[in-house]
Amino acid sequence: MDGSGKEEGEDSTFTNISLADDIDHSARIFYRRPKSLLPKMMNADMDAVDAENQVELEEKTRLINQVLELQHTLEDLSARVDAVKEENLKLKSENQVLGQYIENLMSASSVFQTTDTKSKRK
Repeated sequence: MDGSGKEEGEDSTFTNISLADDIDHSARIFYRRPKSLLPKMMNADMDAVDAENQVELEEKTRLINQVLELQHTLEDLSARVDAVKEENLKLKSENQVLGQYIENLMSASSVFQTTDTKSKRK
């Protein structure tokens, strides 16, 4: 014995109490330590807590799924906005080219030439 009250190889859940007059190890008394000092809840209380936790878990899961769905929708809308912006820039460029082409045609044609109306009336 090493003075700690425990022998090597003994289970740590037991406490050795040696008897003062006895040197023989067979005369030791073993007391079992309590496993838990916390009060135990009744089964009904445990079921109520479990049901409440289940409801909270389902609500959290529903909210997470809703957030994920909204994120995907936002990503889709953002991609659509980018595509529309790109198409808009392309159409603006084409409109500028067509506008310049029409101006060139009008300036080359005698039908669209400006005439001095005052000189023809006299």
